[in-house]
Amino acid sequence: LKDPAGVIGRPVRQVIPETRMPEVVETGKPLLLDIMEYQQQQLVVTRLPYYDDSGNIVGAVAFVLYDDLQPLTPLVSKYRRLHQDLAAARKALARKARSTRYSLGDFVGASPGALEVKRRARLAAGREMAVLLLGETGTGKEVLAQAIHSVSTRAEKPFVGVNVAAIPDNLLEAEFFGVAPGAYTGADRKLREGKFQLANGGTLFLDEVGDMPLALQAKLLRALQEGEVEPLGSNTITSVDVRVIAATSRNLEAMIADGSFRSDLYYRLNVLEIPIPPLRERLADLGLLCETLLCDISEGLDMRAEITDAGVAALASYDWPGNIRELRNVLERALTMSEEGGMLDADAMFKVLPRVGARPASQIASRPVRPLAVTLAEAEAQAVEEALVASRGNRTKAARLLGISRSVLYEKLAKMS
Repeated sequence: LKDPAGVIGRPVRQVIPETRMPEVVETGKPLLLDIMEYQQQQLVVTRLPYYDDSGNIVGAVAFVLYDDLQPLTPLVSKYRRLHQDLAAARKALARKARSTRYSLGDFVGASPGALEVKRRARLAAGREMAVLLLGETGTGKEVLAQAIHSVSTRAEKPFVGVNVAAIPDNLLEAEFFGVAPGAYTGADRKLREGKFQLANGGTLFLDEVGDMPLALQAKLLRALQEGEVEPLGSNTITSVDVRVIAATSRNLEAMIADGSFRSDLYYRLNVLEIPIPPLRERLADLGLLCETLLCDISEGLDMRAEITDAGVAALASYDWPGNIRELRNVLERALTMSEEGGMLDADAMFKVLPRVGARPASQIASRPVRPLAVTLAEAEAQAVEEALVASRGNRTKAARLLGISRSVLYEKLAKMS
């Protein structure tokens, strides 16, 4: 430096643009033997955080260990290569940890209700809008949220989910917005990122948003409106770019009426609403759901599993308060107890179906009993018709909506005619 005294009091990056000193102050992590280029010269630099007597970070110091790297060329080359490999590995692990497991094909169903859900999900995927998923527990809200993200323009960015109901109220703010170094007694000496920062550029999924305390609702609304978050214990504002998908099993409009949910937050979250029908309202999908779930379950059990038409009919006699999650549990228990080598019939189903939730005999008997083949054929025909309407007669799109090939669709249309 030509004038060392002239740089005192100036921001360090104005003097040394390549410096990483602010990073050390912000995170509390030392940077050892880092290679920095300054004025076309490569230097080996070590940077350390500086603490006061109370253990708070008040600054950082840096030491130049080598200002001539010529003798260290082999070591520097190896360091750079390892550094690049480590950075690539970290990025790959982060993508894997925050990527989605499900696509739209994993939301199984060809009933009118299921097709409408898929139609709205495709609409949501193609546009940058907030989405509110409404449905009972176990209907597949997280599957649908991941599916929307997986075919959106943010698919290559993180998908970060948080279950509001599973986090204690006093930890929610830190979970969402992060914690500054030394924000409170026992806090880390480095910045802990919140869900907003982790989801930056991607999608933030707020499960059971109806369980959020009023105080946090106001802060969430501000973060969504301004695109900014402030970590707990910090005065620094961080800009974030997230697409929010929220879900709830509660009646938010009733909560607005009794004052437990903010109406302005509701309108911010509910740009596109997707109601997911409970399983009892789309029993026509039971066969497809059982086939899909049994395929997945049987892989873990190393056995082939199938269910008969009578077995599906037995499942239709139950109201499914736990929806698809409960259906999976019932099928797993039926397979565990099966003595028929993985072939599940009506008897196998009735052995494991809970008595609570079964429909009263009078309710079942009040409807005329028809051959199962007729009932299944009618449900299939209705699903095909709905798919053709949704696709405006395009048979390729209709087959895709139904999850079948075009040739199978043509066969079904021939039978229907």
